[in-house]
Amino acid sequence: MKHMALLLLFFIGLTSAQSPAATPAPSGPTNLTAILEKAGQFTTFIRLLQNTKVGDQINTQLNNSNQGLTVFAPTDNAFSSLKPGTLNSFTDQQKVELIQFHVIPSFFSPSQFQTASNPLRTQAGGSEGSFPLNVTASGNQLNITTGVTNATVANTIYTDNQLAVYQVDQVLLPLSFFSSPAAPAPAPSKAKKGATLTDSSYDGNTADSSSAIGRSREVFSVVACIGLVLAAFFL
Repeated sequence: MKHMALLLLFFIGLTSAQSPAATPAPSGPTNLTAILEKAGQFTTFIRLLQNTKVGDQINTQLNNSNQGLTVFAPTDNAFSSLKPGTLNSFTDQQKVELIQFHVIPSFFSPSQFQTASNPLRTQAGGSEGSFPLNVTASGNQLNITTGVTNATVANTIYTDNQLAVYQVDQVLLPLSFFSSPAAPAPAPSKAKKGATLTDSSYDGNTADSSSAIGRSREVFSVVACIGLVLAAFFL
């Protein structure tokens, strides 16, 4: 009986050893807002992502396509350093474009910026590419220029070979927000109707005056002749 019990324990142990290990629970879908919340110090950027719905668009792209994305996330200190009233001066559409301007529709690791061809197209402006920015590598440092802002990548917050999120020390402001469009060329001036009428009136008056003078001369000649005849008669 004792041997039977030992044999049973042996078979139980053997079966347990051969069973596969439990697989870890699958992680949830990629969520940019959750990544930034975990990192901290991105409260303003998160609020803008939510208010403009750009955060939802990014999450949809990441979880429903193979398109990689690169996000430059300004810290709360970066937003605090903006000139007072800057964000409030933007329209709702400009706020959407501002957040999209911080997103490149391709995945870039830090080393890939070394060979990137500038300017890089951002998600702002659609396929027209009217909101480009330049990212240059200097040693291990990445610098970003927009024509208005000069920023530095301070840290890599997240990367999974599809999404890269980098911390930047300045809010990236698009140049197109601050450059006024060229003023249209003035239309060629047209001759005033009044002037035309005046000229015509002037020409008419001149002709009338000339006719009157001619008639006066004729009358004067007739009167002079009559005067001469009368003078001869009385003399």
